[in-house]
Amino acid sequence: NARNPYEADIGFVVDLDTDFVGWDALERARETGVDEKLVGFRLQERGIARHGYDIAVDGDVVGTVTSGTMSPTLGDAIGLGYVPVAYTDPGTELDVLVRGREKHAEVESLPFYERE
Repeated sequence: NARNPYEADIGFVVDLDTDFVGWDALERARETGVDEKLVGFRLQERGIARHGYDIAVDGDVVGTVTSGTMSPTLGDAIGLGYVPVAYTDPGTELDVLVRGREKHAEVESLPFYERE
């Protein structure tokens, strides 16, 4: 599935004042918005989200994990994944299917950790 910088919330890296292959698609995405966005989430149960695992809401698969790990700094399992825009607000409850079992997760603002 092709992704664009606006889905990952890094549209600031795109210079639409220059001409390049794919310019029209990115201009369209900037103007009309995107259907999915990259979110950070923290698992509320024991488990590790891995690339390719499904993300579900109320039993329906709505997205895919792009990466996940156990954060030694935070002491929790965290991950990133693409979900529909309707599920991107911090605090939104999701389920990550870890080895076929639903593990509760919650959307968090990024970055997960900021140095004081």
